[in-house]
Amino acid sequence: MDLESFTRSLSQEAPPAGLSPALQALWREAKGEWDAAHRLAQSDKGAAGAWVHAYLHRVEGDEGNAGYWYRRAGKTPANGPLKEEWQAIAAALCEG
Repeated sequence: MDLESFTRSLSQEAPPAGLSPALQALWREAKGEWDAAHRLAQSDKGAAGAWVHAYLHRVEGDEGNAGYWYRRAGKTPANGPLKEEWQAIAAALCEG
């Protein structure tokens, strides 16, 4: 799925079929469902799940926990606007 299709899918009631847990987590967070997003990110044991997990803890305001998950993902901690980080993660995961 490309980023444009993924973003358009946010107008739907449920995420598109076949999304990875990490993309499902981003989708749920964009819909205001932080707890569901967090559960999905935790279920993805790979780097993508860790990256989304880091982002979710940034959203929550828990920078220390976010830092741990950025390290697990092999990513530099983000410090820009959350919306820009969401877009960057979504774009990378849609391409991957």
